[in-house]
Amino acid sequence: MQACGLVVEYNPFHNGHAYHIQEARKASDADCIIAVMSGDFLQRGEPAIMDKFYRAKAALLSGVDIVIELPFAFAVQSSDLFAKGAIHTLHEIGVSSICFGSESGNASDFTNSYEYLKGSEALYRTTLKAELAKGFSFPEASRHAYQEIGLSEDSMDLTKPNNILGYSYVKTILKNEYKIEPLTIKRTNSGYHDEAITGSIASATSIRKALNEHNTITNQVAHAIPTSTIEQLTEYKSESGQWHTWEHYFDLLQYRVMTMTPGELANIHGVEEGLEHRIKKTAMHARSFHEWVEAVKTKRYTWTRLQRIFVFILANVRKEEIAPLVSNHSVPYVRILGLTKNGQAYLNKAKKQMNVPLVSKLSRQDNPLLQLEERASNAYYSILTPAIRHKLKKQELMPPLLINK
Repeated sequence: MQACGLVVEYNPFHNGHAYHIQEARKASDADCIIAVMSGDFLQRGEPAIMDKFYRAKAALLSGVDIVIELPFAFAVQSSDLFAKGAIHTLHEIGVSSICFGSESGNASDFTNSYEYLKGSEALYRTTLKAELAKGFSFPEASRHAYQEIGLSEDSMDLTKPNNILGYSYVKTILKNEYKIEPLTIKRTNSGYHDEAITGSIASATSIRKALNEHNTITNQVAHAIPTSTIEQLTEYKSESGQWHTWEHYFDLLQYRVMTMTPGELANIHGVEEGLEHRIKKTAMHARSFHEWVEAVKTKRYTWTRLQRIFVFILANVRKEEIAPLVSNHSVPYVRILGLTKNGQAYLNKAKKQMNVPLVSKLSRQDNPLLQLEERASNAYYSILTPAIRHKLKKQELMPPLLINK
């Protein structure tokens, strides 16, 4: 059996994701679709609208065969580390291809850009360092560095969010000489950051915005998501009492920061260059999470970068513990969140060739990555009442979800 890998967040799963799965099957001719999915906190530093188990179920009911978890240490990171964790995980489970959405829509753009950049890496890094020293954010400094080496937006626009991620996937594959074929499909209709739902294909950003504004699934939202997502969103809200947003964590975060010393805050992963003082100073006056981030944000520290830092503050993730986890050549395990009967058939064969163990639950936390996973899970559920928190946390101890289809 041949497998095609997808790198996803499904926050929540929508019609565009269903289209991606359909096109990935066509392009790869794979027997099995495997999605490596961020857990409860996402790449841009946000809590997922509902937990990873409900999101995994929605995906399995809509065409994915196996959902595996992207470890927290890689999930809430910049594109290169995010891609590193995802590609290493897919490599370990034996995919022969990956398929990602991009603004480019042409896989050769990514391989050509990698070869071009590799030949100009010294100039790129020198320019990047100089631009960062001027106070530019990493994305803006990267854009200037790409222009300096002659990689224009006409040949490959690496300012676009999906192109950036796609490039990082391809770079990881080529650097590690993995036998994984990169495939890409062009994103249709909606942009990654579009905030308005304009049809049946809408961005996850616009769907979350509508859900949070109306606190219900409107007809417009229902038109943009599959029935399985409607069911999981409804069930999760009924179970937990809410869909997660940053504002739910504001009081906890404010308390954490106000009771930490500057030295403790400086030791949190991502806090650099004296940022701890700015975070503590603004904590005294902020009345909401949104207001707080706006007060801390600078040209250098973007909204996304700050959100990631706040995730690490919430989960008390320190520099010295995360650095060795993300510097390893590969991942120490593959964690299965759920699978279908077809996925089970693939896994029964693939696991014989795997070099790392399969993990199905958090019952044995003898790996630092799994210990960090549990801490992230505790942070995610911390805003819920004890009874609900205990019930949802028990999912971590259950075998993977098996969908009979």
